[in-house]
Formats: sequence, structure tokens, C-alpha cells
Amino acid sequence: MSAEARLRELGIDLPPAAAPVASYVPVRIVGGLAFVAGQVPLEDGKPMVTGRLGAELETEDGARWARRCGLQALAALREELGSLDQVAGVAKVTVWVATTESFTEQPKVANGASDLFVEVFGEAGKHARAAVSAPSLPLGAPVEVEVIAALTD
Repeated sequence: MSAEARLRELGIDLPPAAAPVASYVPVRIVGGLAFVAGQVPLEDGKPMVTGRLGAELETEDGARWARRCGLQALAALREELGSLDQVAGVAKVTVWVATTESFTEQPKVANGASDLFVEVFGEAGKHARAAVSAPSLPLGAPVEVEVIAALTD
């Protein structure tokens, strides 16, 4: 099943692709790969949530916001490619998590985005991943998701 058909089957409506908030492009194609700039949870160019995991936010909150970042990454890909059916698979995902020093559940937060990619692309959505803490992220966001996707020929 195509990625676009799978989105429809799952009832997932992608948010509008977020405009860059600094000097970068949302997606850069190099060879057969699409590099998606880090996505933080935005709506109308403003943060949907701020805070750190282990302080103001819980692991489940972080996973939900990581999923939102994943949806935004898919929206950026669709805008650049015209269709998610041009994506052969997800190669690598990096999830940055704003946390307290003692927070250790970064992988559980990252699953919010990872699980989304498998829902949409099936086996082709399985990917290598890093889940990393940071003391703060752009705009005070709790999570930021960066994606490298392989493209069809």
C-alpha cells in the first residue's frame, strides 16, 4: 500500500509544512536521500508546547510531541516531493529531547516519531535512530525530530 493511501486509511491529516524559523531549507535532496531539517512542534509558526521532560512534561507528553514532529517531517517531505509515495523508506531519525539531567527515557519519547513512520511506511519505515538529551531546544520546544529518508528512483 502506498504511503498516501496508508495515511488516508489511518485517518491521518498532515499539518501544514512549517516554514523555516532561521537560515535553512526544510528539505534538502542529495543523491537518493532527503534530509529533513529538525522539526519542533509548531502551529502557525509558534510553539505548541514548551518545557523539559522530567520537569514540566512527562514521558508520554514527549512521545506525543515527538509524533507531532514526525507528522511535520512528513508534511515537509510531501511539500518538497509532491507525494510521500516518492519515499522508499526512512533511513535515519534523530530525536532531540529537552530534559533535566536525571531524565533517562529519551528512547520512549523518540518512539512517538518512530512508531508513526512504521505506521505509515510499514517495514520501510523502520530506521536507525539516535535519541539524545539537550538542556534546551529551539523556541523552548521539548522535542525536535530530524529525518533522513531514502527516495524512490
